Amino acid sequence: MLSLKATLSFVALLPFALLVAGQTNLSDIPASTLYQITDFGTNPNNVAMYVYKPAQVAANPPLLVAMHYCTGTAEAYYSGSKFAELSETYGYLVLYPSSPHSGTCWDVSSNETLAHNGGSDSLGIASAALFAIEYWGVDASRVFAVGTSSGAMMTSVLAGAYPDIFSAGVVDSGVADACFWLPDEPEDSWNAQCAEGELILTGEEWAQRVYNAYPGYTGARPKMQVWHGTADTTVYPQNFYESIKQWTTVFGYPTTPISNVSESYLPSGYSNSTYGPMFQAILAQGVGHTVPLFEQQYLEFMGIA
Repeated sequence: MLSLKATLSFVALLPFALLVAGQTNLSDIPASTLYQITDFGTNPNNVAMYVYKPAQVAANPPLLVAMHYCTGTAEAYYSGSKFAELSETYGYLVLYPSSPHSGTCWDVSSNETLAHNGGSDSLGIASAALFAIEYWGVDASRVFAVGTSSGAMMTSVLAGAYPDIFSAGVVDSGVADACFWLPDEPEDSWNAQCAEGELILTGEEWAQRVYNAYPGYTGARPKMQVWHGTADTTVYPQNFYESIKQWTTVFGYPTTPISNVSESYLPSGYSNSTYGPMFQAILAQGVGHTVPLFEQQYLEFMGIA
């Protein structure tokens, strides 16, 4: 993650333009600034949406949807991460959704948000991604999701409900898809059983929650990478292992990794377990909530960098 000094220096060069866009053409959106768009499609909960366009946009650019944590905002995730800065190097576009809920957690618990075209927050985010594909020339095969904490949970939800849109997801200190499911509670409800690592299912049961999100879907599933700290007392580390059960089952991988190493870019105590070409799980010893961002490595995993 950027230091405070580096973040402030970078932000100072890129003034905010928190205006209503309303345009459909990418050329109408100012470069190198955070810019709010509206009228981007079905958006039941009025999720606020911001876009960052680098000075030099790649031909048929990739799209990264970057989702904030509880108490966060699109602006906070923009200024506290390197996703916009790195887009100036790689030419991709970034969408920063902003939660409409009190406390700014994402709805990852309702029937609506967990279902393909079901409604709620996930549909608003999916609509913005489809808008970018249709009007901005985004490569439909290179649409990615990343998030921290509640944003990581939404990344898992989007991977389950919209595998036809998202090609890969990076989950930082989140949970398995539909772990927060509380069908009889209001949207954006906190599921303590899940968060505290007490929801223990088999791989087949977790995989079924993914399949239930989009019944009948037979296409490719998003490539997934999950990160978690062993000292996380907000979203307990058992969720890391439940996510492994879910995605190894979905991909048909064995539950034993084919490699378990600490790459040179990882700090001491981090280990990267690779289960197959579509799934990796990084465990950070002694790290709490949340694991620091490794944006360059996320981009490399997705195939952007």
